Amino acid sequence: MQRGENYWRSRAGAATKGVLAGRPGQPGIAPLAGDAAAQASSADAPVRLTRHAVSADLEGLVRHIWIPRWRLPPGIVIEQGVLDYPSANLVVERHTAALYGPELGRSRQRLEGEGWAFGVLLQPGVAHRIAPGPVRELVGSSVAFDALRATDASGLAEQVRAAVDAGDEASAVAVFETWLRAQRIELDDDAALLRRVVDLAETDRSIVRADELASSSGLSLRALERLVRDRLGLTPKWLIGRYRMQEASSRLVAAEPPSLADLAAELGFSDQAHFTRQFRAVIGETPRTYARAAAATATASEASA
Repeated sequence: MQRGENYWRSRAGAATKGVLAGRPGQPGIAPLAGDAAAQASSADAPVRLTRHAVSADLEGLVRHIWIPRWRLPPGIVIEQGVLDYPSANLVVERHTAALYGPELGRSRQRLEGEGWAFGVLLQPGVAHRIAPGPVRELVGSSVAFDALRATDASGLAEQVRAAVDAGDEASAVAVFETWLRAQRIELDDDAALLRRVVDLAETDRSIVRADELASSSGLSLRALERLVRDRLGLTPKWLIGRYRMQEASSRLVAAEPPSLADLAAELGFSDQAHFTRQFRAVIGETPRTYARAAAATATASEASA
């Protein structure tokens, strides 16, 4: 499936890191917890994103379910920036359904007109159980539902479409959960170990190098690299860098953002210049420019409220 204007595949739900701040004058997904919650509950918001937890017996397979809806006036186009999580998403839309792997850089999703998507962010290491080939082939790519190693994926897509079109998100979630249970996906010890590795990379800000992540995980560096490569198609270095950039982008849109020097130090960068270079390489602009644009967007939103 070609990447382009015909789909939305945000990697983060409301009140989670990963969704980047919008540009002044453009409605988009609110990256702040309070704003996102208000936006999700407002029927008048031009772009809404709701997030659903899955049942307890499926939490080992699914991080959360996200459902964006948008209704934009003619001529209005939004490009929403996203920093993908180190996992894959099952995404159903009105005319397509596919399993999407993470982008190594920044994703840009184009929205116009009216539409919706039903997305399932899988837990790290789950995608390889249903992907038709090596998981590394999913990175920056996608696989249509009918090519997955799963039963009745096309039927799932049809039922989800009917429920979401009718505005019944709870039924869509229930249909998906029933389907996922029928796949009988069993996780091994490596899956649990990978979850721990990813959790450490996401939450432990003292870890700034791959060898530190290996040590904290109780693995040799070679074993860590093999696990992350085989189950995610990624590298430990990418994991650490991605979560640091998600944290940085989230902190910079706060009402009172930290100084760049303080933020760089908190995230384990040797200096502000190093932090700025990496942020610009991933996000596409400097931290200062990003923070100013986010502040301008927030000011414009308050003025129009």
